[in-house]
Amino acid sequence: MRRKVLIVLLLVNAVVLLGQLWPEGAPPFARAVNITFLIGTMVFFVRDLRRRG
Repeated sequence: MRRKVLIVLLLVNAVVLLGQLWPEGAPPFARAVNITFLIGTMVFFVRDLRRRG
């Protein structure tokens, strides 16, 4: 399960990075993807820290 979540986060991270490097090509929903990615990574890391901490 953890591996699948990391793969999804890496793919979304690639989309976010592409939008930052080439803003003209960013789709209209790019802001929602950025916010979702930031919230998703924050939740993932907090849960991971609680499990290991």
